[in-house]
Amino acid sequence: MNVVILVTTANKKEAEKIAQALVKNKLVACVNIMQNVYSLFWWQGKLDRASETLLLIKTRNALLPKLIKKVKALHSYEVPEIIALPIIGGNPEYLKWINESTR
Repeated sequence: MNVVILVTTANKKEAEKIAQALVKNKLVACVNIMQNVYSLFWWQGKLDRASETLLLIKTRNALLPKLIKKVKALHSYEVPEIIALPIIGGNPEYLKWINESTR
């Protein structure tokens, strides 16, 4: 099964570092980097907010444990967001490309 993974980062530099490591290690087929994401969240018992950069990652579910380990090793956050969502459909050629790119 293919998945989309969401990871927020502190800034574009950190996002690029993580994205590059994931692609180079063939843990993912593609990473989109979206800047200027404004996040509102609870952290350590209080309402917090941050300007972040979001990674939109496409890969295979089987690679998720390795991906989580790699992201945590490179990430500056104490508890980084790493959320996997199933891809329930899409362009068959694109889904095939995800599988081929992560072999």
